[in-house]
Amino acid sequence: MNSRKKTILTAAACGGIILITAVIIFVIRNTEPTAEKGGATRKSAALVSVVEAERGNFRPELVVLGTVAPAREIMLSPRVAGEIVDVAPEFKPGRFIDAGGTILTLDAADYENTLALRRSALLEAQAALAIEEGRRAVAEQEFELLGESIDESNRALVLREPQIASAEARVASAQAALDQAQLDLERTAIRAPFDAQVLERFANLGSQVAAGEPLARLVGIESYWVTATVPVGVLDRIQFPAAGEAGSKASLRNRSAWRAGQFREAEVSSLIGTLDAQTRLARVLLTVDDPLARTVDGPPLILDSVLEVRIQGAPLKDVVRVDRAYLRGNDQVWIMQEGTLSIREVEILFEDASYAYIAEGVEGGESIVTTNLATVADGIPLRITESAPEASQP
Repeated sequence: MNSRKKTILTAAACGGIILITAVIIFVIRNTEPTAEKGGATRKSAALVSVVEAERGNFRPELVVLGTVAPAREIMLSPRVAGEIVDVAPEFKPGRFIDAGGTILTLDAADYENTLALRRSALLEAQAALAIEEGRRAVAEQEFELLGESIDESNRALVLREPQIASAEARVASAQAALDQAQLDLERTAIRAPFDAQVLERFANLGSQVAAGEPLARLVGIESYWVTATVPVGVLDRIQFPAAGEAGSKASLRNRSAWRAGQFREAEVSSLIGTLDAQTRLARVLLTVDDPLARTVDGPPLILDSVLEVRIQGAPLKDVVRVDRAYLRGNDQVWIMQEGTLSIREVEILFEDASYAYIAEGVEGGESIVTTNLATVADGIPLRITESAPEASQP
């Protein structure tokens, strides 16, 4: 009996504990604070910076790379053989030689002797011609005294016309040989064909050289070429010389070698008719006058160096120019219109390295939002900040 009572009391105690626990859970669930869902819309206007859209006529700037090459380059060679007996002091790599200046002189003794022989041969030929002309004069007198009639076929023989023609030919040949000997003698002085800089030399005093043998590598210093590679799609924005009009202007910059602010001016000369074999880009030729800066201010150009080339494109008329950093999404621009955000789809006519040139979608004088926004939707309220926020420090 006592055991049964104990069992009943234990069961009653467990049931009481369960009941009390259920009551406590019920009370906790019905008395905890309720989280309220906040509104999804912005209640205050976002602070933004704006710039005024500018409409007008602009020249886009094409930024490409170009390689420096000589406009005139030759491998200097003699036209006659001989020993070099004199070398100009300027005949050193890096030095300059004026057009017509003597660079090297070959031993002229053999050519002087040949010239003397050719003069003698000409005198002999001229003497032989004079004798024949005398003989013809005598034959003419005899023919007139005889008064005999001779047919035309024999007249030329009687008057020694074939002998005269032969003597005249020998005189002409001797004169040509003399002129050639004179040319060979003059060619023993090897001169610069244009104002040039010596890049390399391959001969020196005492060298025995043959006709056509390389003596030096010279480049003209009046102008250099810069070959720039540009996308085919922007060629219509470059102005090439035609009908007396000059080509597009350009500025050159060597960022790795020149100080800040240093640049050289160039001008577009022509379009090279083939694409670059590796990049498949079009090649545009530019000309730089006085590339070694002998008479102008600026750094000298170095052959084979790679430069940044900024070509002024043909003008775009009646467009809005926008900094490319202010383009959003797929050709969109944010406009602040009557204190709210207006997302505009724009028609971009052209883009260069810095700007987009817009034909439609934005009007001049409208306020372009330059601030990045976390919440973007048409019509959200905006207000202009008095000063642009400073960029965060890294």
